[in-house]
Amino acid sequence: MIKQKVKSSFVVMNEKGLHTRPSTELVKCASSFKAQVHLVYQNLTVNAKSLLGVLMLAASRGAKIKIEAEGEDAEQVIDSILYLAQNKFNIKY
Repeated sequence: MIKQKVKSSFVVMNEKGLHTRPSTELVKCASSFKAQVHLVYQNLTVNAKSLLGVLMLAASRGAKIKIEAEGEDAEQVIDSILYLAQNKFNIKY
């Protein structure tokens, strides 16, 4: 099995940034895949499957966050996270 490494990035469009609710959606999404997923923001790298990790980024609106995924479904997890980010993590204010 070839382990693929995929990288991408997204910009936080939520008015309140990546607070608890959008972070929870992101963690749920990342956790549904086998690949290891990390988010990188301001020299801080966290596990995308860890709610505390994602919250530690304290990413506000407009923050550009890099996603790095490694594993057999790395491409799918990145596509899913990008889709979530475009839809403001399904949060409606």
